[in-house]
Parts: sequence; structure tokens; C-alpha cells
Amino acid sequence: MSKEKKKPEKEAVEEKEETKTEEKEAEEAKPAEPSKEEKLSKELSDQKDKYMRLYAEYENYRKRTTAEKAAIYDDATARAITEILPIADSVTMALAQFEGKDVPEEFKKGIDLIAEQLKKSFEKLNIEVFGEVGDPFDPNLHNAVSSVEDDALPENAIAAVYQKGYKVKDKIIRHAMVQVANT
Repeated sequence: MSKEKKKPEKEAVEEKEETKTEEKEAEEAKPAEPSKEEKLSKELSDQKDKYMRLYAEYENYRKRTTAEKAAIYDDATARAITEILPIADSVTMALAQFEGKDVPEEFKKGIDLIAEQLKKSFEKLNIEVFGEVGDPFDPNLHNAVSSVEDDALPENAIAAVYQKGYKVKDKIIRHAMVQVANT
């Protein structure tokens, strides 16, 4: 009988040892509770990440609104200049009419001064004039209303300008109305 009692005791001891070993393994398998310093470090890292994302979002917003303001300014300038262009055309035609004719010098000088003021105003507003005789024809900038054969000009060159073109940066205010040579 003593052998039978010893067997269950041995088994009980072995079971206790196995249970203790399993408990130790379970404790080791559990992730260790992060220390207070680790928690604070992770929280700081999360806050920095949130801050950087917010800062990047704000920078994108600022750049976008700046670009929108510039576009609004360019659009407003283009609309205002569209109303002034007939005056500029009239002044240009008046100057062309004076050439070779006997016109009082005061009239010619007055029209020249007006033309110069318009030119300076356009420069201040960053308005570019385009469409000169001899320039290559570009359908994005020029409106061809006729064509002519002219050996003195290269192919697809502007032979005559009926109306100058105007633009602000890349925005076309008015296409130049031209005659194209050798098309």
C-alpha cells in the first residue's frame, strides 16, 4: 500500500510542478506592462505625429488659399482690362492714322502721351502684349482671319496684325487677330 500512496503523491507533485511551469510560461508569454516612462514616450510620439499632420494640413491650406487669391486677382485684372482694350485699340488706330499726314503736333503728342500711359499701366498690371508681324503663328495665342502668300516671310509667320493680343501670366485676355503668311 505504501507504494500505491507514493504513486499518487508523486503524480500530485509532478502535476504541481507542471502547473507551476505552465504558469511561469504564461507569465512570460504575457507582454510586460509598459513602464510609466514608456507610456509617456508613446503618448509624446503620438502627439508629435498629430502636430506634424496638423501643421502639414495647415501649410497645404495656406498654399492653396494663396494660389486662389492670386487666381482671383488675375481674373479680376483680366475682366477690367477687357473693358479698357477698346480704348487702347482706338489710341493705336489714331496713331496709325497720323503717320504721313499733316496733323497738328499737339494732337499727335497728346495721343502719344495717352498711348504711353496705357503701356505703363499695362506693365504695372503684368499685362503682356503679343502678336507682332514676323512672329510664328500659334493657334493658342492667335486668331487667324486670313492668309497670304509672301516670299519675304517664313511659313506660318504673322504677315499682318489686325488686333493685338493681351494676356496676364498664362491667362489669355484676348487673342491676337492676325493674317498668316504661307500656310
